[in-house]
Amino acid sequence: MRDSLNGEDIALIDPHELSEDHSVSVGIEDISHDGKLLAFYLRAGGQDETEIRFMDLDARQELSDILPRAAYSGFSITRDKESAYYAKFDDNGPRVFRHIIGTDVSADELIFGQSLTGDKFISSEISTDGRYLILTVWYGSAGQKNDIYYKDLTTDSPFKPLVNDIDARFYAYFAGDVVFLRTDWKAPNSRILVGEISAPDVRKFKEVVPHSDLVMQDLTLSGGKLCVQYLDSVKSRIAIFEPDGRHYRDIDFPGVGTVGSLHGDWNSDEIFFSFSSYNMPSTIYRYSVSVGERTVFDSPNINVASDDIIVRQVWFESKDGTRVPMFLTHQKGIELNSANPTLMTGYGGFNISQKPRFSTTYFTWLDNGGILATVNLRGGGEFGQEWHRAGMFENKQNTFDDFYAAADWLIENGYTSSKHLGIRGGSNGGLLVGAALTQRPDLFSAVICTYPLLDMLRYHKFLMGPFWISEYGCADSADQFEYLYSYSPYQNVTEGTPYPSVLFITGDNDTRVDPCHARKMTAILQKANSSESPILLRYDTKAGHSGGRPKEQIIHEAAQELGFLFWRLGK
Repeated sequence: MRDSLNGEDIALIDPHELSEDHSVSVGIEDISHDGKLLAFYLRAGGQDETEIRFMDLDARQELSDILPRAAYSGFSITRDKESAYYAKFDDNGPRVFRHIIGTDVSADELIFGQSLTGDKFISSEISTDGRYLILTVWYGSAGQKNDIYYKDLTTDSPFKPLVNDIDARFYAYFAGDVVFLRTDWKAPNSRILVGEISAPDVRKFKEVVPHSDLVMQDLTLSGGKLCVQYLDSVKSRIAIFEPDGRHYRDIDFPGVGTVGSLHGDWNSDEIFFSFSSYNMPSTIYRYSVSVGERTVFDSPNINVASDDIIVRQVWFESKDGTRVPMFLTHQKGIELNSANPTLMTGYGGFNISQKPRFSTTYFTWLDNGGILATVNLRGGGEFGQEWHRAGMFENKQNTFDDFYAAADWLIENGYTSSKHLGIRGGSNGGLLVGAALTQRPDLFSAVICTYPLLDMLRYHKFLMGPFWISEYGCADSADQFEYLYSYSPYQNVTEGTPYPSVLFITGDNDTRVDPCHARKMTAILQKANSSESPILLRYDTKAGHSGGRPKEQIIHEAAQELGFLFWRLGK
């Protein structure tokens, strides 16, 4: 923390002291409005589940309150610091509770969600003025529909619906008794509506920022203005509007990159955000809305030669003629000799966009002569809901075809060849590279597949699987079984096929995607493979989807992955 804007950094919690093997990590859940009470979490290994604790920041002492290990999804401290509201999953589904600070968690009151099932998800927050508790109920992970409820904490009134029974996504932002809604309702790239909380009929709300060709990704209220974050051909933009929708000004950035962690307050002139790119480490900026001035708040001490790395965007045609973009990053003056070690990555799911971001591992790859290609596949959110829907359910093959078309473009344009081309993906991206190695084993020479979904006929039977049915479908349905079977990596391993080199990565602490996917895929590939290429599994009993490894191990594992790639792809 800092005592002032430009004060010295003060260490509050050292995670190395929390476990002998340094596998416990810490993070912020919430901070009280006066900056005096911190709610933080402890994560053991890579589990999604966390334990929540409190710290009095004036006294630098932990409180006795401990919320036990669970999958939490929203935590907010009230203005008076007397209580906190949180959502978590139990055996039946998501539930919302109130915790009175200073009391035992066993006395926490269940206030919402008694009848919700495991295919729902709740996020909760308190408005910046402390008056309203806002709950958003999501219908599945695809995020195509949600309801919003609110509660006036000053009167302890019952929850009231703000958005209900509309097949679209809504995000609420309160400014006193006025509420702004960012939504893709009748606007696939999203728009902003405004109305009074005293008359919460969203069908009568006024449109203030209309739908456009740019994809609206975020909104923060600051200095009495609307600060809207857009994606413009997968590059971040921020435009500032008056409350009535008149354009005020734009925020400029130091290159092609990605804005993250956009935060502000309706009654404050300043906003904070991060900015990074493949060749620029993430830097946090403070911006004055009224003056239009951007200053550095914090930057990492990382010695990188950013000017020696080129970031460019190219477009190619996929199998069905759809134009798809891809970011290429490499050293200046690279020779197009078809022999450059090249790593392709992608995701293509859940409306998540693959935007330019800095990675020390990827920068090391670039610094040693490798090429990085990041493909913006259908199924992601780069071009709004239509782009997302084009890569989900029965359209999932489009995601894979986009990936292969990107590889073909790199080869045809002399960047690399199949002999020097590797791919990497995790989670849904693990499904991507799993499908790639079974559908096109001739196209790649190395595959790194981390914490993956690979058995698409049974994924819904394990851990968080039921929550993803709204994205993939379910094999229990005869119609959906057919297309899931057609691309499911595990079911499409063929005996006697010369497969490329593969490194699977997972561990026991993945409580999101069951590690059985990677284990049994390793076994069936080792049996079926007719090539001399190794099929490897790196398995850690404490590793999981959400990090939680000590720094030394992170460095060691990154070196292992880079070593595997250069070993199999050449240098």
